[in-house]
Amino acid sequence: QVQLVESGGGLVQTGDSLRLSCAASGRTFSAYTMGWFRQALGKEREFVASISGRGSMTYYEDFVKGRFTISRDNAKNTVYLQMNSLEPEDTATYYCAAKPYLIYSGTNYRQFDYWGQGTRVIVSS
Repeated sequence: QVQLVESGGGLVQTGDSLRLSCAASGRTFSAYTMGWFRQALGKEREFVASISGRGSMTYYEDFVKGRFTISRDNAKNTVYLQMNSLEPEDTATYYCAAKPYLIYSGTNYRQFDYWGQGTRVIVSS
Protein backbone atom coordinates (compact mmCIF):
# COMPACT_ATOMS: atom_id res chain seq x y z
CA GLN A 1 0.00 0.00 0.00
CA VAL A 2 1.23 3.48 -0.83
CA GLN A 3 -0.34 6.89 -0.33
CA LEU A 4 0.41 9.66 -2.79
CA VAL A 5 0.11 13.43 -2.35
CA GLU A 6 0.72 15.82 -5.25
CA SER A 7 1.67 19.46 -4.99
CA GLY A 8 3.00 22.25 -7.15
CA GLY A 9 0.10 23.05 -9.42
CA GLY A 10 -1.13 26.55 -10.07
CA LEU A 11 -1.99 29.26 -12.58
CA VAL A 12 0.77 30.21 -15.01
CA GLN A 13 1.12 31.90 -18.38
CA THR A 14 2.04 30.37 -21.72
CA GLY A 15 5.74 29.61 -21.81
CA ASP A 16 6.14 29.41 -18.05
CA SER A 17 7.44 26.45 -16.06
CA LEU A 18 6.14 24.47 -13.11
CA ARG A 19 7.49 21.58 -11.10
CA LEU A 20 5.01 19.11 -9.70
CA SER A 21 5.92 16.91 -6.78
CA CYS A 22 4.39 13.70 -5.54
CA ALA A 23 5.28 12.51 -2.06
CA ALA A 24 4.74 8.84 -1.32
CA SER A 25 4.32 7.14 1.99
CA GLY A 26 4.88 3.50 2.60
CA ARG A 27 7.83 1.23 2.28
CA THR A 28 9.77 0.15 -0.76
CA PHE A 29 9.06 3.24 -2.84
CA SER A 30 11.89 2.23 -5.15
CA ALA A 31 9.98 -0.93 -6.08
CA TYR A 32 7.25 1.10 -7.77
CA THR A 33 7.07 2.48 -11.25
CA MET A 34 5.70 5.99 -10.87
CA GLY A 35 3.62 7.78 -13.44
CA TRP A 36 2.09 11.15 -14.12
CA PHE A 37 -1.26 11.39 -15.83
CA ARG A 38 -3.52 14.32 -16.56
CA GLN A 39 -7.18 14.89 -17.13
CA ALA A 40 -8.66 17.94 -18.77
CA LEU A 41 -12.28 18.88 -18.19
CA GLY A 42 -14.56 16.60 -20.16
CA LYS A 43 -11.73 14.40 -21.38
CA GLU A 44 -10.38 11.01 -20.45
CA ARG A 45 -7.36 10.68 -18.23
CA GLU A 46 -4.18 10.43 -20.31
CA PHE A 47 -0.64 9.32 -19.79
CA VAL A 48 2.07 11.97 -19.48
CA ALA A 49 5.23 10.24 -18.28
CA SER A 50 6.53 7.41 -16.12
CA ILE A 51 9.77 6.37 -14.49
CA SER A 52 11.04 2.98 -13.36
CA GLY A 53 11.68 2.17 -9.73
CA ARG A 54 15.36 3.03 -9.78
CA GLY A 55 14.97 5.84 -12.24
CA SER A 56 16.89 4.15 -15.02
CA MET A 57 14.06 4.21 -17.54
CA THR A 58 11.61 6.93 -18.45
CA TYR A 59 8.71 7.08 -20.86
CA TYR A 60 6.93 10.09 -22.26
CA GLU A 61 3.84 10.76 -24.27
CA ASP A 62 4.72 12.40 -27.56
CA PHE A 63 3.07 15.71 -26.79
CA VAL A 64 5.39 16.39 -23.84
CA LYS A 65 8.70 15.15 -25.20
CA GLY A 66 11.34 17.82 -24.93
CA ARG A 67 9.20 19.94 -22.61
CA PHE A 68 8.52 17.77 -19.55
CA THR A 69 10.98 15.75 -17.48
CA ILE A 70 10.10 13.12 -14.92
CA SER A 71 12.53 12.29 -12.14
CA ARG A 72 12.52 10.73 -8.71
CA ASP A 73 14.42 10.87 -5.46
CA ASN A 74 14.02 7.55 -3.73
CA ALA A 75 15.70 8.83 -0.58
CA LYS A 76 12.85 11.33 -0.27
CA ASN A 77 10.10 9.05 -1.58
CA THR A 78 9.24 11.71 -4.12
CA VAL A 79 8.68 11.85 -7.86
CA TYR A 80 8.77 15.08 -9.84
CA LEU A 81 7.45 16.40 -13.10
CA GLN A 82 9.32 19.40 -14.43
CA MET A 83 7.13 21.14 -16.99
CA ASN A 84 8.64 23.76 -19.27
CA SER A 85 7.22 25.78 -22.16
CA LEU A 86 3.71 25.28 -20.89
CA GLU A 87 0.85 25.74 -23.32
CA PRO A 88 -2.87 26.29 -22.72
CA GLU A 89 -3.42 22.72 -23.95
CA ASP A 90 -1.52 21.52 -20.86
CA THR A 91 -4.32 22.80 -18.63
CA ALA A 92 -5.57 19.82 -16.62
CA THR A 93 -5.57 18.14 -13.27
CA TYR A 94 -2.33 16.21 -12.94
CA TYR A 95 -2.29 12.94 -11.06
CA CYS A 96 0.54 10.91 -9.66
CA ALA A 97 0.17 7.13 -9.85
CA ALA A 98 2.09 4.08 -8.71
CA LYS A 99 2.38 0.54 -9.94
CA PRO A 100 4.23 -2.10 -7.93
CA TYR A 101 6.53 -3.08 -10.79
CA LEU A 102 10.19 -2.16 -10.90
CA ILE A 103 9.91 -1.48 -14.61
CA TYR A 104 6.62 -0.92 -16.37
CA SER A 105 6.20 0.69 -19.77
CA GLY A 106 2.42 0.66 -20.01
CA THR A 107 0.50 3.89 -20.45
CA ASN A 108 -3.04 2.82 -19.64
CA TYR A 109 -4.18 4.58 -16.48
CA ARG A 110 -6.38 1.61 -15.58
CA GLN A 111 -3.24 -0.47 -15.00
CA PHE A 112 -1.88 1.76 -12.23
CA ASP A 113 -2.85 0.76 -8.73
CA TYR A 114 -2.48 3.80 -6.50
CA TRP A 115 -3.42 7.41 -7.12
CA GLY A 116 -3.05 10.80 -5.56
CA GLN A 117 -5.83 13.36 -5.31
CA GLY A 118 -4.48 15.47 -8.16
CA THR A 119 -3.11 18.99 -8.52
CA ARG A 120 -4.60 21.53 -10.88
CA VAL A 121 -2.51 23.24 -13.56
CA ILE A 122 -3.98 26.14 -15.50
CA VAL A 123 -2.05 27.74 -18.34
CA SER A 124 -3.42 31.05 -19.54
CA SER A 125 -2.81 32.34 -23.06
